[in-house]
Amino acid sequence: MVSKIDRVLQEYPPRYGPEWGSGGIFGLKYFKGVLYYTLAFEASAYFVDDEILEYRFSELGPGPASGGDTYNAVDVVDDKIFFGGWVHNPAVFKGKRNHAGEIDFRNKYSHVHEYDVRERKVRLLWKESIHDEFRWAGEVSQIIYDPVKDVLIIGRSDGMENLGVYELSRDGRIFSKLSEVPALKGSLYLDYACFDMQPDWMRGVEGIQCLDLVRRVWVRHTIEDWAEVSLDGYGVSYRTSGYAASAYTRYWHFMRGGVLVGNPVEPEVEKPTFVRLFDFGMNVYAPHRSNALNLGGGILAVFNASTHGFLHPHESSSGEADLRKYFNTVVAPTALVYITPPQARIVATFGARITSMTKAGSRILIAYNTTPNLGGKDSTPVDGGVRGIMSVDEYTLLSSSNPPLTIRVPGWAVGNACFGGIPLTGFKEAELFVRSSKHNEILINIYDIGLPPLNYGSERLKLSEGLNKIDLRSYRDIVSFKLEKPDENALINIYLR
Repeated sequence: MVSKIDRVLQEYPPRYGPEWGSGGIFGLKYFKGVLYYTLAFEASAYFVDDEILEYRFSELGPGPASGGDTYNAVDVVDDKIFFGGWVHNPAVFKGKRNHAGEIDFRNKYSHVHEYDVRERKVRLLWKESIHDEFRWAGEVSQIIYDPVKDVLIIGRSDGMENLGVYELSRDGRIFSKLSEVPALKGSLYLDYACFDMQPDWMRGVEGIQCLDLVRRVWVRHTIEDWAEVSLDGYGVSYRTSGYAASAYTRYWHFMRGGVLVGNPVEPEVEKPTFVRLFDFGMNVYAPHRSNALNLGGGILAVFNASTHGFLHPHESSSGEADLRKYFNTVVAPTALVYITPPQARIVATFGARITSMTKAGSRILIAYNTTPNLGGKDSTPVDGGVRGIMSVDEYTLLSSSNPPLTIRVPGWAVGNACFGGIPLTGFKEAELFVRSSKHNEILINIYDIGLPPLNYGSERLKLSEGLNKIDLRSYRDIVSFKLEKPDENALINIYLR
């Protein structure tokens, strides 16, 4: 007999959903016998118990709709599942010119809905649109239930207007701004609701803002010098926000380049430290558009191989044309990392990206996608990805041997910036191959993700012109690297077995 969860372990092929590239399956949440998720870009929300209920966001317009959620904006309390995001309704595809396409944003709405698991009913709580052809109101990218005031705290950073942190009453009648600082993702941390501070997408996270749920005041921790707070002593660029978690009485904020971990409310107790993980320069290998799971007392974290891309940049944007090279280069498979301080261990590898995860009994449900979210003039009338949900056994995932992993980094992607942050725990074989176009040196930094994180020092090795083979088996924990001189023609390979 097929269980109710097994019925949704399927693939969703490309279908009508005008937007940029591909969305994915977001918001996976198993709660009180109900499995919820939203399929983007088709804008279909599913609620699975003894039956399957599909909601096409009819409360926002007549359809056909597109979008849904691309940030896992979902939380639960009592018998309610609160889910948010953004929806075009009706969606308007403006057409193509040569190979490039565009969409109209006038019908794009940010939204928060409620699903009652007992009554099996969906209700719209709040919506907002600025009805502009090219601009949109901040998407709902994070929902945090505030158990002190019994309200929803909303994060909004993706958009041009109405960004920041907001408070929404559970009945949807009162919606008010709490912070002007754009916030994409966050998490409860002790009796605080903490979010990133991301006013500029290219710079990324500039610090953490935390709302004291008792005193209703903000505590903000701004980072002026990322090299100073970085465990290996080097800065990090393009720190776009990924997701957040709370564990071990620390706040963990994952971003492109690694994770910031510590106490942003009282840094004098433990100052937040940046731990580099899977940093490959301006490449978009990152914990973007996914979520972490608190599993077995640790953190199961996703680092995606291909979340964003460009095919047809805007003619007026030289920056988008430059990004195309970085964004479309895939350096490694998606990695699932289990963090149990002081160690981080790669437990699984996947394809382009993992968009959402949830725990259902002894199983972990994992949503995947074959295609990134695109930008520029890459709009199409269909979602271009194959999306699906797979199931893995919880104990098997955490106790099996490490999967093989190959990483290929071009020299032009990293320059002479620090890169890597590769967990070596559990691997029997580890090799670094550097094909160098010149005589050079490489710095290898060694550190762990203990609490607090600890740097074990570094070693400097000489590189000759040609192929250099370095055995990494003598190193432990996590290693990052830095070329002494930039080498655009270098090719760096890491082989883990």
